[in-house]
Amino acid sequence: MFTGIITGLGRIVTIQSLGSSSDHGKRLTIEAPAGYLDDVGLGDSIALNGACMTVMALDSAINRFSIEISAESLAKTSGLAEPGPVNLEKALRAHDRLGGHMVTGHVDGIGEVTHFAQVGESWELRIHAPRALSKYLACKGSITVNGVSLTVNRVTDLPAEQAGCEISLNLIPHTVQNTALGHLRTRSQVNLEIDLIARYVERMLQDKKA
Repeated sequence: MFTGIITGLGRIVTIQSLGSSSDHGKRLTIEAPAGYLDDVGLGDSIALNGACMTVMALDSAINRFSIEISAESLAKTSGLAEPGPVNLEKALRAHDRLGGHMVTGHVDGIGEVTHFAQVGESWELRIHAPRALSKYLACKGSITVNGVSLTVNRVTDLPAEQAGCEISLNLIPHTVQNTALGHLRTRSQVNLEIDLIARYVERMLQDKKA
């Protein structure tokens, strides 16, 4: 379990195939900030761009750790198949502050950036979310974008041929400077996780109808 509050900005430095076909996954080696891995052990969970992964190898002396990601996970996420910056968050501990919202680290879908520009001291980020996730998104509700807990400022339902909706989010300077979201561009793909509570609400409503 996570909170969507990024605790470090890492970088995927090497990618190795775990087999000879597309059915095989990859082994990623990630470079973390100095001292970030001091309290991390083998088997611990770390979210990479919002996707929960297990630490398979660790070398704190050079601030690097490795994870293995399946072909299925690679197909259902974005930003984990090539070298580059990634948002890092260690798993939530029972006594930690819950600064964002409850995040599972399971990516629900992939969105596409439609607009990213500075407005005053902040930045407006607009994302096209797929139709399957649209019903879970609401103004002032929570969403996780590449592992970052954000508040939805506006939801615009799109015409049927475009499928889905566009959400507008506000990024403060701290978020842009301390996460990998600052590297986003128009047409960038991002990992989305909907609010956990929304899933339970839908399930309860379905049961009531039944």
